Amino acid sequence: MSVWIFPFALLLALAIDLRFGEPPVRWHPVVWMGNYLGWAGKRVAPTLATPGPDYKSFSLGALVWSAGAAMVYVAAWFLQKHILQLPPLLAVLLLCLLLKPLLAWAMLKNEVLAVEAALGESLDAGRQRLAWLVSRDVAALTEGQVRESAIESLAENLNDSVVAPIFWFALLGLPGAALYRFANTADAMWGYRGERNGRVWEWAGKWAAWADDVLSWLPARITAVLLMALAGHRHWRALRQQARLTPSPNSGWPMAAMALCLGVRLGKPGVYTLNAAGRVPVSSDTSKAIFYARNAVLAQVALAAAAMVLVEKWR
Repeated sequence: MSVWIFPFALLLALAIDLRFGEPPVRWHPVVWMGNYLGWAGKRVAPTLATPGPDYKSFSLGALVWSAGAAMVYVAAWFLQKHILQLPPLLAVLLLCLLLKPLLAWAMLKNEVLAVEAALGESLDAGRQRLAWLVSRDVAALTEGQVRESAIESLAENLNDSVVAPIFWFALLGLPGAALYRFANTADAMWGYRGERNGRVWEWAGKWAAWADDVLSWLPARITAVLLMALAGHRHWRALRQQARLTPSPNSGWPMAAMALCLGVRLGKPGVYTLNAAGRVPVSSDTSKAIFYARNAVLAQVALAAAAMVLVEKWR
């Protein structure tokens, strides 16, 4: 039975996510991570930019990030260690309850559907709902651009909120998934070039951005391959070419894969355009994007569960 603890915990965590969604904020470990990063960020990032490299802010940001990552990893390791000493059925239940908040497929899907539903009411309603999902300025976006942004967010966060945590859970257990979500949350809050919310993150958030890039590198490409393969799309050279058009070394992969699978254009005005020859997405493309993403999630869960069973049996 011990061979199946991690695979069953993963399957049950996804089932709970689909049925119940996110836990209350006060019990959500990713919210706790965000609270720590918000508190620490006020002490790490300066309010005024300095000429040249700011090594002090960089070093302080790296130190505070490392301290938070160590606390998250050790706490998850400690909990997992003691859970695995319990009867197998109880271990599966407790492990899945700790893993579930680190996965957010249901919330991601529902948020994208909410943008599409709001667009059905009016363009302004769609813009307002999209603002919940993305950090870009939405005030001047057209209907097509609102839909593009929602589908892009679905593809990018498919990796960040589902595929990558599952990958690191399969590799390192609960500590791996927790560490990844900490790194990804830190990048979302600190990984900016220039000023944001009255603080300068160019150097203070550089370590957080690098760490997320490293931990997301392989999962982002796995996400893209799953999307392309399950959609029957085989233009791998086009995927590589399009993925390189974005500033991020990772987010371009799932976004480019989704653009190619749907045959649509996706982009951020003034920054990049993926699959520029594609058409403007329409309402039905949102449903197709969610369908492709769901298939990728199920495939990743199946692959991760199989890998964990095989590795455990080979030990």
